[in-house]
Amino acid sequence: MADNHEAMDVDVDERAPQRSASVPFQPPRDLTVGYVYSSEMTSHFNPRGHQEAPERITRIWQAIVDGKYNTKMQWLPIRPVTKAEALLVHSQTTWDLIEAYQYMSEQQIVDSEAYYEQLSLYVMPGTTRAARLSCGGVIEACLAVARGRLRKVFAICRPPGHHAEPDQSMGFCFFNNVAVATRVVQELTPIKRILILDWDVHHGNGTQRTFNDDPSVLYISLHRYEGGNFYPCGEFGGMTSCGEGSGLGFSVNIPWPEKGMGDPDYIHAFQRIVMPIAMEFAPELVIISAGFDAALGDELGECKVSPAGYAHMTHMLSGLAGGRLVVALEGGYNLNATMKSALAVTKVILGEAPDPLPPMHASETATETVYLVAKEQSKYWKNIDANSCEPREEVESISFSIPEVLQAHRAHYLYKNYKMMQVPLLSFLQNPFAGQVICTPDLFENKTLVVLAHEFGNLRLELESAMTCDLNMERSYLLDFTKELMRWINGEGYALLDVNLYPKPFTSVSQNSKRLSNKKNAERYDDTTALLTYLWDNYIHLSGAKKIVFIGHGPACQPLMNLIDARFNSINRYVKAVVQVVGFAKVPVTPKKDEFRSWYAKCSCVLLSANHHILRPEALHSIKKHGVLCPIEELQPVRIVMKGLPAIQAFIKAQLEKPL
Repeated sequence: MADNHEAMDVDVDERAPQRSASVPFQPPRDLTVGYVYSSEMTSHFNPRGHQEAPERITRIWQAIVDGKYNTKMQWLPIRPVTKAEALLVHSQTTWDLIEAYQYMSEQQIVDSEAYYEQLSLYVMPGTTRAARLSCGGVIEACLAVARGRLRKVFAICRPPGHHAEPDQSMGFCFFNNVAVATRVVQELTPIKRILILDWDVHHGNGTQRTFNDDPSVLYISLHRYEGGNFYPCGEFGGMTSCGEGSGLGFSVNIPWPEKGMGDPDYIHAFQRIVMPIAMEFAPELVIISAGFDAALGDELGECKVSPAGYAHMTHMLSGLAGGRLVVALEGGYNLNATMKSALAVTKVILGEAPDPLPPMHASETATETVYLVAKEQSKYWKNIDANSCEPREEVESISFSIPEVLQAHRAHYLYKNYKMMQVPLLSFLQNPFAGQVICTPDLFENKTLVVLAHEFGNLRLELESAMTCDLNMERSYLLDFTKELMRWINGEGYALLDVNLYPKPFTSVSQNSKRLSNKKNAERYDDTTALLTYLWDNYIHLSGAKKIVFIGHGPACQPLMNLIDARFNSINRYVKAVVQVVGFAKVPVTPKKDEFRSWYAKCSCVLLSANHHILRPEALHSIKKHGVLCPIEELQPVRIVMKGLPAIQAFIKAQLEKPL
């Protein structure tokens, strides 16, 4: 499809070697970077003037020629997208409409102007040719990299594409160039796992729509959002729009709530969100939807990203996928800003180091946005640590966080009702977990001990306004699922060790946690596992209890499993029951040891939602290593515990009644 072009019709400049359509393209051995450009894409224009103008690409090309960078790059012949390629993404109707533009009369153009204006489009006879070449050019760029002919390519193409949806052209875009190229690469080459990074100031609604349910394509977008009021508007570009079906988690939106975002904000988002997720995804090809309308001086985007900022982002992305990178032009409407930014990116893909950035720190708006995105994306990506992204406030030293206030209230409640007291911790654990480990007075006397590990209870908040996120204080309250469970434990006469694994903001056990492990894979030990290991070695194991019950809830389930793995030789003699209240969270991974799994299957119980994805037929094999399975017909996580409490009680009593 790519080498047998239906029509070449390429521009020929003095540096562009010609070839027969039947001869496969082979670049000179010493060139690893290429470009796609044709002045024929200027055939799409608005006679009355428009932001999406031909000069957007001619100015970039002239700057590359003036700097003689084109002599270091291999020219790639351009050709129109074929119908078969376009239909990999777009509908037949979309194809037919774009094809029809070339036959429009002047009167038809005038009559349809209002219709296309509402779609943020203008059309003319030259639109068809330009749109097909733009899409075909990006395809050729991606195939050249995917097939190993070149390492990096800059596709200097217009009109742009990332707003074009499968069934609708819109937002200056006709074909979705990057989406079609991605599908062609997946069809024709061994490369299947592709990252699309979209730094255009507008959300690439068309690109996300195309791959919203596809886990083979990771789409990440940084864009101005303003609560869904900035083009293309609506909730699709919000941070909770993370994909659907099997593609859930593979759409990542970083929506800026205001204009004026600059280099520090974008670099912060890259370091905290983009690169950690991209490295975990491990793409085989990276495509940048490179709109330059977030550049300083762009009147449409009104943001402040510098050419050096774009260069640094490109440099970071160049380290992925073995260096296989395609830069495809999207927006950018200030001609000078777009030209300078595109030139900075060109230098980086040619191997030059980015220009240095001055000392800087992200704005409060950016750090808060990145934190909220991290909280959302941590549901899907292990590399995202939301706690480490939590913004630092200038008044931090004299303030209390809401979790700290609620933890203090909970400690008071437990002392008042059950005489529970704080457990002393070593200094390196005291900082993140002070006041969060509490026990009943009979910890060292009772023969039956329950260890309850959890993160903090759910906050049920009602907002005065969804736009401002102001709280309605009278209708906001704490849901503490442990109340009923503790009441039952106390009624049965068991000792209780309550461990809240939610660390205080901006604290970490860091490297000290590793010394608690005798295992070679000590890097698996996070702060929560370090705390549980310390408690086992210094309190639980020494308590004198002959029968011990572990109960883990939500994010605490995996650290509890890590503890069992680390201290299995002593734990398997005393722990009679392990209850994991998973809800909708990930089911904890069991170590691949026959002795461990045999013991664990006999004494474990897992409570989870009946709608949990692991209960699907194709995933059931992974749950067989657990013991008793209790699916709960409930959608709200806190209600899963409440409905499952009788099952928890019955399982624990049955396990404790077994002979020692």
